[in-house]
Amino acid sequence: MAVILDAYAAIAVLKGEPAAVEVRPLLEQGETVMHPLNVGELLDRMVRLVGADSDEVEADLALLGIEQVAVDPAILVDAGRWRARHYHRTDRPVSLADCVVGLTAFSLDLELATSDRPCAEMVREEGGKVLALPDSRGLRP
Repeated sequence: MAVILDAYAAIAVLKGEPAAVEVRPLLEQGETVMHPLNVGELLDRMVRLVGADSDEVEADLALLGIEQVAVDPAILVDAGRWRARHYHRTDRPVSLADCVVGLTAFSLDLELATSDRPCAEMVREEGGKVLALPDSRGLRP
């Protein structure tokens, strides 16, 4: 089954985080995709929080061989509905990007690879599939 990665899943590989051990085999099998919004999120986090060069991050990402799914305007709109339904400031702080990747996974019948507990809970509640990855502390959603 194909897997859609959230930004952290790809960042884990680029930074050598615990989840990389589980994401690398998926990459080697060529069964991974990302939503372009999450690619943008990955670039933002790597440049802003890690201090990486954006061109180098894009080159590294290209070497991983991750395909990008097509942007579906209906999913972008429906993601707002998901966020309105699931967001809670303290209990479930899902971002709009979380909702886009979750809804894309659900709509395309893909497993979502994430370590984000609120995002994983949201996708599961909607009937989607989640590949629970360890976060930087080794905890799974």
